[in-house]
Amino acid sequence: MSTPIEDYALLSDQQTGALVSRYGSIDWLCFPRFDCPSVFASLLGTEDNGRWALSPSDASAEVVEWAYIPGTFVAQTRWKTNDGEALVTDFMPVGDGRPSLVRRVEGLSGRVEMTQDIRLRFGYGRIIPWVSRATMSDAYDADEAAEAAGSAVRSAAWYMAHHHSTSPENEVILAIAGPDALILRGDALPTADGDRHFGTFTVTEGEKKDLELVWFPSHDPVPAPVDLNEALDSTIGYWKQWISRARVEGDYGRFVRRSLLTLRALTHERTGGIVAALTTSLPEEFGGGRNWDYRYCWLRDAALTLEAMMKHGYEEEAMAWRQWLLRAVAGDPEDLQIMYGIGGERNLPETELDFLSGYEDSKPVRVGNGAVGQYQADVVGEVLVVLEKLREMGVEEDAFSWPLQLALLNFAEKHLDDPDHGIWEMRGEKKHFTHSRVMQWAAFDRGVRAVREHGLPGDADRWERLRDGLAEEIWAKGFNRELNSFTQTYESTEVDASLLVIAQVGFVAYDSPEMLGTVARLEKDLVDEDGLILRYRTESGLDGLEPGEHPFLACCFWLVEQYAYSGRVEEAKTLMDKLCGYANDMKLMAEEYATDRQRMAGNFPQAFSHLGLVRAADALVDVGATTLTKPEPRPDSEARPADDAD
Repeated sequence: MSTPIEDYALLSDQQTGALVSRYGSIDWLCFPRFDCPSVFASLLGTEDNGRWALSPSDASAEVVEWAYIPGTFVAQTRWKTNDGEALVTDFMPVGDGRPSLVRRVEGLSGRVEMTQDIRLRFGYGRIIPWVSRATMSDAYDADEAAEAAGSAVRSAAWYMAHHHSTSPENEVILAIAGPDALILRGDALPTADGDRHFGTFTVTEGEKKDLELVWFPSHDPVPAPVDLNEALDSTIGYWKQWISRARVEGDYGRFVRRSLLTLRALTHERTGGIVAALTTSLPEEFGGGRNWDYRYCWLRDAALTLEAMMKHGYEEEAMAWRQWLLRAVAGDPEDLQIMYGIGGERNLPETELDFLSGYEDSKPVRVGNGAVGQYQADVVGEVLVVLEKLREMGVEEDAFSWPLQLALLNFAEKHLDDPDHGIWEMRGEKKHFTHSRVMQWAAFDRGVRAVREHGLPGDADRWERLRDGLAEEIWAKGFNRELNSFTQTYESTEVDASLLVIAQVGFVAYDSPEMLGTVARLEKDLVDEDGLILRYRTESGLDGLEPGEHPFLACCFWLVEQYAYSGRVEEAKTLMDKLCGYANDMKLMAEEYATDRQRMAGNFPQAFSHLGLVRAADALVDVGATTLTKPEPRPDSEARPADDAD
């Protein structure tokens, strides 16, 4: 039985991340980068595809608290057994440049026996590494001597060959397969048991036992140990200092802060690229085939993240994201993509891992994303809308940023009449999606404003003609006057939650009759009995896939925003409270929420959901709706810990 998605916490070092369950199993971890093959993949298969389980041996043990240290991604689980209590602290050290994961067990009272089961696997669980127990005493002195003499520094393979362990003192576990190597150090190393390592150890009151798993290239020197007390203090200090800079108002502030933290945790520190989610192939429909790899950087998400960071006080981070965005799209505009790799890579071929059974038998498991080759006409508009907001906040264009926007406008003009795949990456026939056409309108509108309001060079008259021509076309083909509603595609009667964006970019007012009519249609066709909204009717067949998915949380937050700005404030607050209640104990959110099963669905944690939450909270602050009623707890949830600084 798979662990529910909502029972996972995110760990991050801003190079990669891990998912650790409420019950102590690390079931997903890719080293050394978010989008690399995993070391632990039991999330998408079985325990033999890799995991690190650590929990009390006592079968009656219970979790009495599961929470982050406030304002951080340091997760703590307090266990209670018949013989005592223990605290497990899990974190990924930030800032030391080496991908690693630390697990600390502390005895709080009595004595607690812990069991650990480690199954190291490379290549998404397919590759069993060569594992050896080695003695590292005097290893680093030997390295220094060898280096001083001009010899090669000892690699993992060398230690496997020359340092077989005969005593527990200074032992480590080394694992190697091709280019990858792992070293496990600690006070309580497990022993080999077939293709896994298994063992027990006991902690008593006041006692601590540490374990650290470090990835490194197999041809490089074995990393030296670090002071884990300093690493923990430094990691806590980093996250607390970062979130202390947030400008946040209103009673939803703790959810906004955790969302901002999550966006930061999903950002690669060196490149500035933000991944859409930590995971791949968590299903939109349990047991179905709507399983996609979200460990890449979508221009749309990057642009919206840039806006959120700037608005909430993170000017430096916003500029780093702008630089990533500008680097990623640099080159011939004809090569523009909707998504890129973390470093701006363009080749993201989609393949299926048929050796993995999938989360709750949801197959196929995919890596890479075939949508990378799609044309989505809205993307240029998304980028230009956000870059205009930066100009309005006082950020000046540089010698790179405005010429690139000019190139994007030329690209939009060249492809003005082309149908596209739409924001939801439809794998069926290309259409003229009304949302896409509105975003093209927004692109030319922002070009006009840049020239006339900010004095930048450009042909504002031509862009104005293109903008106005698009507006006329949208009203003629993308708005059904009989139904008083915008439509999903030209000259159709279907609706789509992306139509909520039409008011966000200023094509119409939130409270215009046409927008209110569209919302009424959305409520009739796409909103379920719990008030949550689907992206579109999958039964229409437009996306080229089998029907079935659940309400999309980002769109639900867009609905909160729409309600707030159109005067339906109490309904906005009610929906916002409900949505915040769907967040797990760590205030993390997945892509979707299955109301019929009262659980999360889709990739996790999802940047787009957290971006939607920030926008919705900002809208409620703007209209003065700052009173938060108590969020509805999940029916299967244990008592929540007291609200923290998040």
